[in-house]
Amino acid sequence: MTEPQRIAIVVGVDFSKTGDLAMDHALELALDRGDTDLHLVNVVRTYGAGVQLELPGSPGFSSMSLGDAAEQLRLYAQQRLDRYQAERGRSDKAASLRIVTHVRLDAPAEEITQLAADLQADLVVVGTHGRRGLSRVLMGSVAEGVVRLAPCTVLVVRPKDAVSPHIEPPCPDCLKVRRESGGREFWCTQHRERHGQRHTYLASDKPAEDGTRKRVLTER
Repeated sequence: MTEPQRIAIVVGVDFSKTGDLAMDHALELALDRGDTDLHLVNVVRTYGAGVQLELPGSPGFSSMSLGDAAEQLRLYAQQRLDRYQAERGRSDKAASLRIVTHVRLDAPAEEITQLAADLQADLVVVGTHGRRGLSRVLMGSVAEGVVRLAPCTVLVVRPKDAVSPHIEPPCPDCLKVRRESGGREFWCTQHRERHGQRHTYLASDKPAEDGTRKRVLTER
């Protein structure tokens, strides 16, 4: 009997909240499928004979040996897995999940995508805008670089409430309408005129003339 083919997912983590979100998305995909190798990669910058990285709760970069950086990433991976399973319940496919950690140096987008190429990865997951100030800009640049260079599909993760300065936030009246209607209506009076009448399609089973049942769409 042929064993199912394992898939490889590469996750770029930087110990930020958005990095945590990328990790959680990757875990969800991996545990939903099973038979997955999850490769976590943290790209650190060299500093003398050692490296520097930002740790959770740290006001800046911490200097340490490359071995210590690798241990920090290993501990992070175990903690995120334990937390995910505690919050969402243990998956019966967890036993088939294999997590591998990698520490690379200096060039985040290039190192993440090179690892994906080396492993013939099926998917890369990265976060964007996980930091403040210059680091925030750099994280965005990393995601853009990964999308441009990756040899496979890339999933870019950001917090749901992240709003670009070029995009207006959601209308509070529309949010109220959706909440009060239980999602049956989308727009307030003002925006209903702009967006026009909605069309909702529901999938249903309808017998065909030959007696078989086929999936059809019915407009409501």
